[in-house]
Amino acid sequence: MERGGAAPDRVYFDYAGFAPVDPRVLAVMRPFLEAGIGNPSAPHSLGSEARESLEAARAKVARLVGGSGTGVIFTSGATEANNLAIRGVAMRAGAGARHVITSAVEHISVLNACRDLEKTGAAVTVLPVDGEGRVSPDEVRRALRPETIFVSIGAACTEIGTMQPLTDIARITRAAGVPLHVDGVGALGRMPFAAAAMGFDLVTVSSNDLYGPPGAGALWVRPGLKISPQILGGGQEGGYRSGTENLPALVGLGVAAELMRAEAAHGEPTRLAALRDHLVDTVLASLPECRLTGSRLGRLPHHVSLVLRGAKADSVLLDLDLCGVAASSGSACAQRTGTPSHVLRAIGCAPQEMEGSLCFTMGRWSTMAEVDAVIERLPPIVARLRSLALPAQR
Repeated sequence: MERGGAAPDRVYFDYAGFAPVDPRVLAVMRPFLEAGIGNPSAPHSLGSEARESLEAARAKVARLVGGSGTGVIFTSGATEANNLAIRGVAMRAGAGARHVITSAVEHISVLNACRDLEKTGAAVTVLPVDGEGRVSPDEVRRALRPETIFVSIGAACTEIGTMQPLTDIARITRAAGVPLHVDGVGALGRMPFAAAAMGFDLVTVSSNDLYGPPGAGALWVRPGLKISPQILGGGQEGGYRSGTENLPALVGLGVAAELMRAEAAHGEPTRLAALRDHLVDTVLASLPECRLTGSRLGRLPHHVSLVLRGAKADSVLLDLDLCGVAASSGSACAQRTGTPSHVLRAIGCAPQEMEGSLCFTMGRWSTMAEVDAVIERLPPIVARLRSLALPAQR
């Protein structure tokens, strides 16, 4: 494994929070921002050109997801796509006894959308997970009821990196005739993914997670499955999501999806897994009372999540930032609530561990030299903070 390269002045290991937009994506977007580009709904030739660009982007996203292009509905991002999937299926099911199933480690946009359904009389089952954050397919099977209208399980937990047994879960939901919604953020292009072949019914896509522009995303819906729109207006996106499409961003999303698909075929997940494993193995060996959260083997290739005792994450992250390392303590969306991580609670972490939750996520431009820089800088920071905490603990 090649290590070379001088120690970098700045290390960015928060790709799950925000992935820098690829310059190749920006280059394709630029003419759509600078030149005279029409509205995709307009009847003139500029409108026709815009429609062609929009449909080309739709096809590229569909190829990454592994489904038909007719199923792609463009949105403003993953949160909107999750809400469109969950609320769209629920509203289509109509009034009466309804039941939905999700898990305790889903993204907050999924959990809050499901909880909101309870106000309309729906019952919500939140499945527990094991100590690695994995959902049991048998738990899904046992939770199903005649009135179950959908199951929502993410492909992977973006806070701790654990990948879910989606093929087994999809087999169960398909046999029961219950739609399965899969939040694909973090997983698309980083793990095997073929929505149609694997039996998924709805898939959430985030542009920025693919090195595309923020503020764009998509929901793939299996052809034949009907959902209710959540944004009404002029009937864009097949009537499922009204409003003039953000053409520059969606063209960028299409390019990002194509690049991600090509990169996966050429071994990028394997390269990232080598960086991940080197960071995990070395940090665990050098830091006492530190452990990995999530699955050791069945985890996203770019994802390292740790908990440690005796040092608070906000202090560790501040010191890391001062010495040139940008990392996080979990989900950026969840951090805005100021509450302890629901994911870490679900996998049984002690309160002292949750205070020391760290997350390092790597990406397209990450190098082994950057990993070695983190390995060099992290242990002294933790040791210093632990030494400062000792007098207060006596």
